[in-house]
Amino acid sequence: MDQTALATGNRLGWMLDDALRMPETRQAILLSADGLLMAHSQRIGFDEAERQAAGMSGLQSLARATAEFCGGDPGAGWRQTVSEFDDGYVFLVAAGPGAYLAVSATQHVDMEAVSYRLQELVQRLGKELTSPPRHAPGAGPAA
Repeated sequence: MDQTALATGNRLGWMLDDALRMPETRQAILLSADGLLMAHSQRIGFDEAERQAAGMSGLQSLARATAEFCGGDPGAGWRQTVSEFDDGYVFLVAAGPGAYLAVSATQHVDMEAVSYRLQELVQRLGKELTSPPRHAPGAGPAA
């Protein structure tokens, strides 16, 4: 089992569920660069979310490795990958240092609206991913 998702208790899952309020979206996961599941929407089970997190990690790695095919600098920053399938799309975007957000959608989704909504969510997630842990008043950090 993924200790990252277990340790956080899927505390960011509600943010992913909020992103899925858009028509024609299906599932969402938040993953680390090394493929560990950090959070998942309610529409996807934990085991499937873990499996998809590992796959998405490989997908973003391949996308980053092919940046120069775009005609740019091989070290250019990767922003997002959209994969199209018979039954829909997968959007994979950078969500902060070492984190990625993946959302699946049907073939009828408004791709521009989803991309915009994901960028909004990334801004919100970034604040959560970089916030220091909170402690009770008068209590110091856990040892």
